[in-house]
Amino acid sequence: MTGYFATSRAGHDAGSLYVIVGEEDGYVYLSDGRLRSMERPKKKSRRHIQVIRETVDVELQKRLLGEEAVFDHEIKYAIKQYLAAR
Repeated sequence: MTGYFATSRAGHDAGSLYVIVGEEDGYVYLSDGRLRSMERPKKKSRRHIQVIRETVDVELQKRLLGEEAVFDHEIKYAIKQYLAAR
């Protein structure tokens, strides 16, 4: 699921749009490039998010999966592009 967009379904951030930047067991790590940067992604249960079946662009997704450096401004840009296409 790394590289997919997701919205939060529960918690104080309900309705917020994020990019899934990592996974482990029953949890995902979410970043929005602003409040939740790549250095401090939000750890959230998979039950508390709604995965959107759209991904960031292919190059950014490869870098997320390859654990290469991804910058906050790239995450913000991906979210901005997604919202503009809706």
